[in-house]
Amino acid sequence: MRRGKSGHAERARTYKLCSLALQYPDEELLADRAELSAAAGALPKTDAALALDRFFDWWTETPELELAQHYVQTFDLHKRSALYLTFYSLGDKRERGLALLRLKKLYRAAGLPLEGSELPDYLPAMLEFAAAAAPGQGDLVLREHRASLELVRVSLHEQQSPYAYVLDAVGELAGQLSAAERLSLDRLIAQGPPQELVGLEPFAPPEVMPDTGARR
Repeated sequence: MRRGKSGHAERARTYKLCSLALQYPDEELLADRAELSAAAGALPKTDAALALDRFFDWWTETPELELAQHYVQTFDLHKRSALYLTFYSLGDKRERGLALLRLKKLYRAAGLPLEGSELPDYLPAMLEFAAAAAPGQGDLVLREHRASLELVRVSLHEQQSPYAYVLDAVGELAGQLSAAERLSLDRLIAQGPPQELVGLEPFAPPEVMPDTGARR
């Protein structure tokens, strides 16, 4: 039993570090660079932890302005490496609003309501949930979006971005793609997210839409 609890704690710490690594590098986050790098280095040397080590080696040595510019260029200017996972599987379809609402209710039911203005399918928020939720809950949520995770991972590697190492770590935690997930990934690469062009309304109900202010 102790081993199980220890394994869950280590998994939770890895999820937490992945969540922080994928957030915009503002002053508050950058102030903890050395501490976060040390925390990643202290993890048991799994494949996920080794991938995080590679990321934090780059992250701690890169000038702050360069980090900010790289983040915006990587996640805000490339459609295939945005961090909103339901967009890839549901695109502009109305079903995306229902999926977002379901995630928000799931977070609330677990006693971990979503804070701030981000949508619940924002990958750092999903990883935060995985770090704090009961064993297995976060894994299941991420597994539901396994093909989308892989699309982002592949895109980051194509861009040769060090953030690919973080997605490598997340992929290790989420597990290998199934045959069905591989087919979904191939469809996403070939066709992109689905679109609903007739009678299109805002993609999410008001309770899961972000505030109108700036994201960061």
